[in-house]
Amino acid sequence: MLLLSNAAFTTLPTQARKPAMRSEGWLRSLRMPLRILAITALLMVWCTILFGQESGDDGRGVMAYPPIPTAQRMELMQIARDTWGFYAADVDPSTHLPMDNFGANGVGRYTSASNIGVYLWAVVAANDLGLVSRPQARALIRATLTEVQGLRRYKGFLFQWYDTTTGDSIRNPGDIDCATETAPTTDNCFFVSAVDNGWYASGLIVARQALPELAPLVNSLLGAMDFSIFYDNGVETDCNVNAAGQPTGQMFGGYYAGIGPAGYHNGAFYSDPRIAVYIGMGLKQMPGNVWWKSWRALPPPAPYGNCAATDPNFSWQGQWPMGGYWQDYADPQSHQVFHVWEGHYRYPGTELKFVPTWAGGMFEGLMANEVVPETSWGPRSFGLNDARTAQVQIKYATEKLHLPVWGMSPSSTADDTGGYGGFGVEGLLFPYFGFGADTTTPNDGLSQCFACATEDVVSPHTSFLALDVVPQEAFANIQSLRSRYPDVYGQYGFYDAVNPTTAAVGHRYLVLDQSMIMAALDNALNDRAMQRHFAQDPVAWAAQMYLGAEALSIR
Repeated sequence: MLLLSNAAFTTLPTQARKPAMRSEGWLRSLRMPLRILAITALLMVWCTILFGQESGDDGRGVMAYPPIPTAQRMELMQIARDTWGFYAADVDPSTHLPMDNFGANGVGRYTSASNIGVYLWAVVAANDLGLVSRPQARALIRATLTEVQGLRRYKGFLFQWYDTTTGDSIRNPGDIDCATETAPTTDNCFFVSAVDNGWYASGLIVARQALPELAPLVNSLLGAMDFSIFYDNGVETDCNVNAAGQPTGQMFGGYYAGIGPAGYHNGAFYSDPRIAVYIGMGLKQMPGNVWWKSWRALPPPAPYGNCAATDPNFSWQGQWPMGGYWQDYADPQSHQVFHVWEGHYRYPGTELKFVPTWAGGMFEGLMANEVVPETSWGPRSFGLNDARTAQVQIKYATEKLHLPVWGMSPSSTADDTGGYGGFGVEGLLFPYFGFGADTTTPNDGLSQCFACATEDVVSPHTSFLALDVVPQEAFANIQSLRSRYPDVYGQYGFYDAVNPTTAAVGHRYLVLDQSMIMAALDNALNDRAMQRHFAQDPVAWAAQMYLGAEALSIR
């Protein structure tokens, strides 16, 4: 077993750091007619891929980050330096696996596919920002991936939980070793998650682009993964569901080794599981169907054939009535025509239109943009919606909840119990009548699920996610968090959670959220470097093509 000392994480002295890359320009919104012919969309996509979107991109369509004032840059760089210090304390010195968390509640000596993937982001970001040398970064990633090679896996995919002291797979944190279960069953000893393995794969992809000398090791791991096991290839119709009542063409939420797909789909597309779709399509293991058959906002019965007689009406959840229309798209690869419900919500009393996340969490919407350049590649689709998501969070927190800071997402609880909660902007203060809503008593929710989250905790990582879409507002929020709640900032940067009303803090660091902060700072301080790593990879073609092919109804 390869052993690395904490010196491998040592931050380089200031004079040894690389100069920051250029910071100029900004994404300009593109306006197009509401409905476009499929051939026009295809031409636009291919022109984007071949020639770049507009002046200021790097030839792969990734736009330059806007200029950052010197004082802001220095402050963000110090946060990056403090946050990077977390990993020397977090990564197990024997297995080189990142622990899930540590803090006042103790140490979470377990990890997951997501944790491993985003830890790779963090090492890449530290190297990009000059916090560690290239040989240091290479040694850290090699040590972790060498350990991963020996972990129990299924078709290259990681199972749900691992003990970081031994590398053994476990059913749940603090639970049994999976070696005790010999027959396949539907628990976490046999479950591989689509979304978690999507994040794991994203870390592999950016690592092989940032450090090409690691490509053989990365390729041996990524090449074993077959995302087609998550794709529901059942019989499709023009309706939202087929004759068996199933929304086929979507992605299953996971797979049970030795049994088969999980019994649910990640049907709400504007949420964090879409990372697995980007990668599964990019590896040519999922067809374009999964893009079009997944749902933006939950749809009404499809107006085709006999669909009205068989389709459930999903549209009453969250916000009803909602705006939108059915749009036909010819798939850029197969040329098959798909009927897509381009639905959207509207912030009550305004013209602010957006596609909601499932439970109102910020990382549900914006986490994918840390690696996939949605801001650049999807100015009429998810890139635009990323900005709208941040605007909704800001508006609701400041104007409806009357809070001095914003940014809600699943995170630690704002106490030292070590709890984890679902937090998000669901619009709980707006009227909601459930299935009984009508035009006089509408549902004005801001997420697709009502009461799946609470609205009382802010997590600092959300402000960093927003740096790519509302940079000045995000930076101001970061400053406000530190000035109003001094206890929220510790030795390794921001603690995970604060109650903005009581000022109570959850003194805990999570590798997931710390790594989102590192990736966001790499993009902000280093001209979207993390996104550029992904964009350079052969797997990126699908994300660029499909983000450019779609126009959401929120323009």
